[in-house]
Amino acid sequence: MKLVTFDPFRTLGLPGVRYIKPEHMATQRDELADADWLLFPAYWQLHSLHYVLRRPIFPSLASYHLGHDKVEMTRALRLACPEHVPDTEILGANHQGISQLLDTWRFPYVAKRVRSSQGEGVFLIENRQQLLDYAAHTEVLYIQKLLPIVRDLRVVVVGREIVAAYWREGESFHNNVARGARVRTDLPVPEAAVEMVRALAARLGIDHAGFDVAWVDNYPYLLEFNRLFGNRGIPDLPQRIGHAMRAYLLGEDVPSSPLSPSPLSPSPVSPSPLSPAPITRSA
Repeated sequence: MKLVTFDPFRTLGLPGVRYIKPEHMATQRDELADADWLLFPAYWQLHSLHYVLRRPIFPSLASYHLGHDKVEMTRALRLACPEHVPDTEILGANHQGISQLLDTWRFPYVAKRVRSSQGEGVFLIENRQQLLDYAAHTEVLYIQKLLPIVRDLRVVVVGREIVAAYWREGESFHNNVARGARVRTDLPVPEAAVEMVRALAARLGIDHAGFDVAWVDNYPYLLEFNRLFGNRGIPDLPQRIGHAMRAYLLGEDVPSSPLSPSPLSPSPVSPSPLSPAPITRSA
């Protein structure tokens, strides 16, 4: 099996992986064309590698395209599972868009930059001036309902496996570990939330992502997912990710029960059914 990675840190522990710098893609054409898998290319490489060399790419094209920005992601999620998406408004950052928000939305709510991760570019909007400040630094107004939560769930998908599911709890508005939130391993993880993510990832063909889920009144709401996610907080999470990645790339993986640092708790409310479909690997 010939594996080529463009991100050596994401593929540590994979045997026999050759690292090629993304900017050397054109000069290493023959080696790339002969690879069984091309791993973690930069987004700007994606179309050339897929349409020209036509080699399998990991993460999948769906993981890249649907996870590229929050607008594309939300449009897809509204079609796939609208009942699990918090109320969201996407408008142009102009006078008309601002006026519409002021007329129809009540403070407080959440505003996000279209491309951001680790809690960066996520803001709590509590008044008109904060909305204007946010609008002045973005081209798209992405507004989402503020849900009544003090913690959220991170569910990690690699290949066709749920490799981890755990709570994150911050001291303030953000629940990102990168912003100081702590991982709670003493709380049970709702099985309904994990199963929602499992079905959605299979349906959309997402094979490498961290899904952020809010649990409100025994019901899961999908906040977003990140194709490139952190692996801090759970001591053996890098090993779990590496094992699942190797099994998936080598064709050895089979769907397994969720691995969680705490027991799964049954939910009295089941999420609405998503129609799972086999993950389609890019070719």
